[in-house]
Amino acid sequence: MNTDFVEMNVLFDFYGSLLTGKQMDIFKMYYMDDYSLGEISQELNISRQGVYDSLKRAESVLRFYEEKLGLVKKYNIEIERINKIKFIIDKAKNDISDEKALKVLDDIQKELEGIEL
Repeated sequence: MNTDFVEMNVLFDFYGSLLTGKQMDIFKMYYMDDYSLGEISQELNISRQGVYDSLKRAESVLRFYEEKLGLVKKYNIEIERINKIKFIIDKAKNDISDEKALKVLDDIQKELEGIEL
């Protein structure tokens, strides 16, 4: 899958609500519904160039917000940190035989599983 495609969908998940209604519609049709520029043009009764321009503006807006706010970057860092903690817990559970300590590690692991990012 094209990395630009994945990047745009992730950025849309974080910042899509900041687009105009028209930009949001065009973005969804192109990236999520797999419409071509020509199909979007016909569906919305605007020129193909207008669709292209609106799509490029939407992409630019999404990248701008990520550059300024960095929410995707922060999210990815947090996921990485959580995965490291899970790895450390799994490793520790293999090295520890104390039942109380294992219970504590299990409790921590359950809490980590419940974190929704």
